[in-house]
Amino acid sequence: MGSVYQRWNIHHRLQHILLFVSFIVLALTGLPLKYAAKAWAVKLSALLGGLNTMLTIHKAAAVVMIIAAVYHLGYLLYCKLVAKESSRAMIPTWKDVTDVLDHMAYCLGMTTKDAQFGRYSYKEKFDYWAVFWGIAIMVGSGLILWFPQISAQYVSRTVIDCAQVAHSDEAMLAIMAVFVWHFYNAHFSPLVFPMNKVWLDGKFSEEEMKEFHPLELRHETPPVAGTKAATAVYGGSRFRRSSILIAIQMIVYAVILIWFLHGFLPLGLM
Repeated sequence: MGSVYQRWNIHHRLQHILLFVSFIVLALTGLPLKYAAKAWAVKLSALLGGLNTMLTIHKAAAVVMIIAAVYHLGYLLYCKLVAKESSRAMIPTWKDVTDVLDHMAYCLGMTTKDAQFGRYSYKEKFDYWAVFWGIAIMVGSGLILWFPQISAQYVSRTVIDCAQVAHSDEAMLAIMAVFVWHFYNAHFSPLVFPMNKVWLDGKFSEEEMKEFHPLELRHETPPVAGTKAATAVYGGSRFRRSSILIAIQMIVYAVILIWFLHGFLPLGLM
């Protein structure tokens, strides 16, 4: 038994849910639009009700993603100006650079001491700022494409064409980043498989804190008062030393990479 630590409050969890639900819907409806001539795109489009219906769903999901972004920015302003609880924990620092090097050395077996992370590791910071960058590009270019008549009154056709390329290519980059990088770290890594449950209840057990955020455990976060956590929640994931799971993951990710290179990258560069 051990203490429970509150890492995400209800606002963090709601923002994350709005973001990932809208992102998955955007990916499912956007890829068939980008690759409309492909056989799989035609089948998926028909399953989703045809191109017009799929485009409507895509736009609705885009609105949800914008709401999530506004919600997050508003929450940050509230924390800073009203609650006086602003934090710089997500700001990249030089320690993140050394953490990358230390973690790589540990993974390659060059050292027995892994990097020590505070509230957010370099992986989580990368995820966060990649979303900031991606939403700025996707929303900006998407609004230009959504209202071409209005856009044409203020920008040239070249800008509109560039917006289409930016929207399409940034979408592919985001999809690959989420389904390869983020999904691995949050779901498929043997350390957390089948998932890191913080997005559901916002809590980490003491064992999880020791494993993933030892500096925060030592210096920053008090446990949730009067709460106990069963060590069965995390004893290290029981899959963490599973050679079978690791082999399956290597095969799955190799297939994804080959599929991407064969089916998407050549067309995307034309």
